[in-house]
Amino acid sequence: MEPHQLSAAEAARQIREGCLTGEALMRSCLDRVDARDPVVKAWLAIDRERAVQAAREQDKRRRDGARGLLSGLPFGVKDMIDTADLPTTHNSPAFQRNQPVHDAACVARARHAGAVLLGKTDTVEFAAFGRVAATTHPLNAAHTPGGSSAGSAAAVADLQVPFAFGTQTGGSLIRPASFNGVYALKPTWGRVSAEGVKLLAVSLDTIGWYGRGVADLALVAQVFRLLPPDAAPEDDAPLRGLRVGICRSPQWPSIEPAGERALEAAAQRLRDAGVTIADVTLPAAFNDMSAAHLTVIETEGAAAFLDLLESRRDSMHPAMLERLSPDRLDKPEVLRDAYRVAERCRAELDRVFGDYDVLVTPAARGEAPHGHASTGEAVFNAMWSLLHVPCLAVPCTTGPNGLPVGIQLIAAEHEDAKLLRVAARLAPIIDIEGTGTGKAVMNAE
Repeated sequence: MEPHQLSAAEAARQIREGCLTGEALMRSCLDRVDARDPVVKAWLAIDRERAVQAAREQDKRRRDGARGLLSGLPFGVKDMIDTADLPTTHNSPAFQRNQPVHDAACVARARHAGAVLLGKTDTVEFAAFGRVAATTHPLNAAHTPGGSSAGSAAAVADLQVPFAFGTQTGGSLIRPASFNGVYALKPTWGRVSAEGVKLLAVSLDTIGWYGRGVADLALVAQVFRLLPPDAAPEDDAPLRGLRVGICRSPQWPSIEPAGERALEAAAQRLRDAGVTIADVTLPAAFNDMSAAHLTVIETEGAAAFLDLLESRRDSMHPAMLERLSPDRLDKPEVLRDAYRVAERCRAELDRVFGDYDVLVTPAARGEAPHGHASTGEAVFNAMWSLLHVPCLAVPCTTGPNGLPVGIQLIAAEHEDAKLLRVAARLAPIIDIEGTGTGKAVMNAE
C-alpha cells in the first residue's frame, strides 16, 4: 500500500512508530495530486516546496521529542478559511490576490498538533451562492462532488490527502461526504472556533472535517478537545443498551429512491446486529424548520455581505446579489420569528434525546446528481444545522449510477464525544459494502 492510501489514523500510527516519515507521506500525496487533479480538480493552491519542507521539519521535531497528535499528517483547507502562507480566494474573482496575515484558528490548531498544510481546496464562491467549484466526482467526472466543501471532500475521497477541513451552513460537510463515500463530522455549532473564516451566517456556520473512517474524525476531534486528549472512540463497546432512532424527518417527501434504500439498509443492518432501534417522528413544530433555516441563512448573509454587495457590486455573482439582498434586513421580525422556531425545536429535540443515544437520518436525497451546474440540495441537512447538533456522515450503499449514498448519525447538542463513540461502534455495521470512494479507488488500482 502506498502512503497516500493510508487513513489519517493509520498514517499517524505509522509515523508515531517510526515506520513512515511525514516527508514520505507528503511526497506520496503530492504524487497522487499530480496524477489525479487534472480530472478531479480539488485544489486551488499548492506550494509543493513549502509543503515538503514543512513535512521534513516535522520529522526533525519528532526526532527531537515533539509529539503532536497530527504530527506529519498532510491536510487540506477549504479556500474560505484563512491560511498565512497560501492565498484565501473564496473562489471569487474579487479575492484572487487576497493573502491573509494569520491562519484561521482551526488551521493554527492543526499546525500546533503537527499537521502540515498541503493546500487550499476548491469551494462554491464564498461557500455561499456564487460560482461553483471546478471539482468533479472522483468516481465519475460527469457528476458533482457536492458543495460547498467540494474540493475537501473529493480530495479525501480520492486519496489525495488524509483529512481536510470544510464548513457547513446548510449541508456543506455532510452532503458531500454522502456523495463521495467518505466520513465527515460537523461538530456542535460554536464548539470549534470560526475565527479566520468568512462567515455567511453567524448562527449556522460550523467548522468540520473529512476523513476515511470514524478513527480519522476522532483523531482530529481530540485536537479540538471534542474528545479527551489521548482518548479514542470505543469501537468495541457493547451494542446492548444503545438506543437508536430512525428519523425520516419532515423532509422525507424529498427523498429519492437511493436515499430511501440507504436509510432502510442502515436500519436493517443495525437490527440484524442486535441494536435496539425504533422509528422516531418529530413533533409538528419541526415542519417549520426548513423555512426558518432559509430565513436565517439569507438574512444573516445579507448582514455579513452588506459591505461587499454594495462596495464591490460589479464583481459579485448574480446569485449572491439575489439571495443576499440588503432588503432582507428591513424586516427584522421575520428573522426573530425564525430564531424562535429554532429555539422551540431545540427544546423539543432535547426531550427526544432523552429516549435515544443517536438518530439515524438521511445525509442527502440520493446519490450525486449528474452535471456541475448544481451541487445538490441541503434539504436533509439544513434543519440539523439550525438545531446546532453534531452530525456524522457514514457511507452506506450505492445509487443507480454506482455512486455512494450515505446516512448521518445525529446526537444531542454538545454530545460530540458520545456521537464519536457510538459512531465507532455503529459505522462498521452500516458501512459494510465498501461503498466509499476511497475504497473503490483502491480496488480499481
